[in-house]
Amino acid sequence: MNNFSIKRIYCTFLVALVFSCTILQAQETKTPASTETVTALTGASLVDIEKGNIIPDAIVLIKGDRIISSGAAAAIKIPQGATIINLKGQWLIPGLINSHVHLASALPGVTPATDTDADIVLRMARAARLSLESGVTTVRIVGAQGGTDFSLKRSINLGYTIGSRVECTGEVIVPTGGHGNREVNGAAEFSKATRDQIKKGATWIKISISGGIADEVGTIGSSPMLPEELKAVIDVSHRNNVKVTAHNGSPEAADEAIEMGVDGFEHGYFLQRKQLQIMKDKGIWLVPTICVSQPAALDFYKNKKMPAWYLDKVNSVSKDHWAMLQEAIKMGVPIALGTDMDPFEPLDGTTATIKEAEFYVEAGMTPLASLRSATSIAAKMLSRDKDLGVIKDGYLADIIAVKQNPLLNISALRSISFIMKDGQVVKPK
Repeated sequence: MNNFSIKRIYCTFLVALVFSCTILQAQETKTPASTETVTALTGASLVDIEKGNIIPDAIVLIKGDRIISSGAAAAIKIPQGATIINLKGQWLIPGLINSHVHLASALPGVTPATDTDADIVLRMARAARLSLESGVTTVRIVGAQGGTDFSLKRSINLGYTIGSRVECTGEVIVPTGGHGNREVNGAAEFSKATRDQIKKGATWIKISISGGIADEVGTIGSSPMLPEELKAVIDVSHRNNVKVTAHNGSPEAADEAIEMGVDGFEHGYFLQRKQLQIMKDKGIWLVPTICVSQPAALDFYKNKKMPAWYLDKVNSVSKDHWAMLQEAIKMGVPIALGTDMDPFEPLDGTTATIKEAEFYVEAGMTPLASLRSATSIAAKMLSRDKDLGVIKDGYLADIIAVKQNPLLNISALRSISFIMKDGQVVKPK
């Protein structure tokens, strides 16, 4: 055998060796999910949001960010090597969803006029983290300037920022002088502004079809949008499979919006039985934010040093807003929980989110219905009911634990002791 042949065999051997090592390395590193440790939540009672019952001594198995198995302990085998979290004596419910927040503390006299978009998004990032730590694993931001909500959403999705999952509307689109920050006029400008928000990633579009509590000038019951402007927003949104929600304190403006095909109303301070009946029949959503108008919020506003005119406006809607909520609950209007306050803000000895849920029960909901408004119903409104809002196999592992049975008393939410989002423990037991 000559030298050339020996070299050829040697080279072939080296290539084969390198190839084999590469295959072995690939086998060892492929599909990280295959090496992920299963986490088992044990000992707790599982609240079945869909059926409205309790599964005692349940087990929930989580792998990665998903629930892979859940149910009675007798029917589920915990894999060897699983990380076990014992939550004995507690109740498991889905992570809460707050469908009306801003996270930028945009209140008169509170937000510095010199704030840049960078200042705002940093403040929102802090609020998103505190929201998550309060048990709210998903929020819908219904108005933020300059695309700051989209920046926050991207940062959280990429893992750069720890916080609640974000759905967002972008800027609130309004006519000049309206209750919002994207001022436009005429159908063409409303169409363009709507397309701009959708291009940036809005999953809802928000408009203001009346005045608001935070407007120093004008009345809450005003109706500033022209029918052609309203129609332009809704048409453009629906052509892009995006829903439209409207800040509203005017029954007349609500009538126009309903006729044009609006998908939801925020607040609804003065909605009457006429509008509520159509909302029920057509499945138009109501996000009440009742906590902002009730006497329990006055200490919050005073601590924020809100001006006298603001407090006067709060008082002017309080009774009508409460009566509207009672009627909406009685009639069966679809309601998703939202606060219009940061989810974690202190309110009447708890957080704004939990106080909102308590208000719903006080106004006529059962504890189960109130809990659903903050979980499965809110997920349905957000078109996320295939992976959020219940503790179910295949769903995202957004789970919280409370120390009392929430189906007996909604105030059990005041005892949140464990928080998990996307399979990651945020707050230990």
